[in-house]
Amino acid sequence: MRYKNDIVDFGEKVMNKFYSGYTAIIGLPNVGKSTLMNSILKNKISIVSDKAQTTRKNILGVLTDENSQIIFLDTPGIHKARNKLGEFMMKSVKNSLEDADIIVYVVDCTSKIGLIKILADANRTLSDPNNIKKILVLNKIDLISKRDLLLIIEKCSEIFESQIHEIVPVSAINCDGIDILIDLIKKSLKEGPKYYLDDDITNQTERNMVAEIVRESLICNLKYEIPFGIAVQVENFRKRDNAEIIDLEIKVYCEKDSHKRIIIGHNGEKLKKIGSESRKEIEILLKSKVYMILWVKVNHDWRNKTDKLRNLGYI
Repeated sequence: MRYKNDIVDFGEKVMNKFYSGYTAIIGLPNVGKSTLMNSILKNKISIVSDKAQTTRKNILGVLTDENSQIIFLDTPGIHKARNKLGEFMMKSVKNSLEDADIIVYVVDCTSKIGLIKILADANRTLSDPNNIKKILVLNKIDLISKRDLLLIIEKCSEIFESQIHEIVPVSAINCDGIDILIDLIKKSLKEGPKYYLDDDITNQTERNMVAEIVRESLICNLKYEIPFGIAVQVENFRKRDNAEIIDLEIKVYCEKDSHKRIIIGHNGEKLKKIGSESRKEIEILLKSKVYMILWVKVNHDWRNKTDKLRNLGYI
């Protein structure tokens, strides 16, 4: 579904000009938005898990080449907010749409809650008066048959009609279709400035990325409702003067005493495992040996406390 009058072949653009723009990656929880951005950038910028609401705020990623720069915004999954943290997350999605030059709406082809309902919700989300370029990404095509994929594409074309400019099937985890998606986004860029340096791939600080790595390990090692009530904050980040070692002191916040006991585990085994897993990835990120101390603290109902949310960088 392409409107050739609206999209200029990037190969035909004047090479001495530079093109740039913001692309918002939006969709329901667990459709693979973060995996998609990581695959596009060929770097792990956003943490990923099989649990909903892993991404809590907009994560910025930058893809730059000789003639263009795409600034991606990986956003929280669209859901009904049930606390102040949820309200912040949905505000982040809204802000990304207001800032975007291009919208990439990601759908999980394997969804069991009803693909038609998801597409109807997407249709409402993508209905806007600003004529923003819109690309519908059908993710996880590695998990369905080609016949089912063709049926989904046909149904998408019927539902969206002229509202979207492209339908792109991809497997974000296998990087299938990623180059096609990048090329289509480039074709939709307008002439603009270079917002970030050539070697910049994100605007996140190392401190923030360390906290997210620890939170990812917590999410992957914990079950049920516990991951939703966890926050991570780096209290101390210091490189030793006489050694190539970085000292980290990190607090893990949870909402219940029972959750604290589960996080720590019998004789501290669960927390040791989480610390060991996350430390290995942090050392790769920081290119340094790391000495890390993890503390677990209960902060009842922190997701509804404005001061705590502000302290954690959510407000």
